[in-house]
Amino acid sequence: MPIAHLANADIYYEIHGQGHPLLMLAPGGLLSHVELWRVTRDGKPRDYPDPIAALSTRYRCIAIDQRNAGRSHAPIQASDGWQTYAEDHLRLLDSLGVDRFHVLGSCIGASFALKLCALAPDRVTGAILQQPIGLSAANAANRAESFDSWADGLRQRPEGVDEAALEGLRANLFDGDFVYSVSRQTVAATQTPLLILAGNDILHPTEIAHEIARLAPNATLVEDWKGEDRSDIYTGSIRRFLAGLDQYA
Repeated sequence: MPIAHLANADIYYEIHGQGHPLLMLAPGGLLSHVELWRVTRDGKPRDYPDPIAALSTRYRCIAIDQRNAGRSHAPIQASDGWQTYAEDHLRLLDSLGVDRFHVLGSCIGASFALKLCALAPDRVTGAILQQPIGLSAANAANRAESFDSWADGLRQRPEGVDEAALEGLRANLFDGDFVYSVSRQTVAATQTPLLILAGNDILHPTEIAHEIARLAPNATLVEDWKGEDRSDIYTGSIRRFLAGLDQYA
């Protein structure tokens, strides 16, 4: 089982295929792990094709379990936040000898991807934001719903969990607005090419996808991509976007 032993985290990862590196950050909130590309948290098949299988024919797909999700482990500190996760991603890529890379992030993975664009703009060659999360009037009351599910799982561990550290992490992750990980000004300043696959539910508001597309100077927006009858739209949109970046990779 491939585990990268980083500065303060043990991160599980898988590599599929060859080609330009494509970091894949799965949906599922802080429960984000590799299998959630294929099934929902309650085990139902996703309503879009497995992107690892679809894209590993051309790219070196690097899929991971986030810290304290799946097979990855790390201490929890009250100072942790979006940068902590981004540092995991960059340190993992460093350990694999990867400098420049594309990134595909779904759900919370889209916010992780935007943080990487902000922290390492010279390394991120393109970013796909699949049904990005974000704060809206409709979901303000349950903005940290996935955090609570994840935290309840940690509380079941024999060693327990530091509640003050959990509260600090929660505040650092979800006390903001917009997409949580970066500001509107940061998105407006990014030069990274973005493909945005709009969400259509309360946790993945369509208006957030539209706002990212309006703000980012180099963005493409795709809607109505979910469902078995639209699988070609999903994979085709991603493949065309990435193919257009190959000359810059």
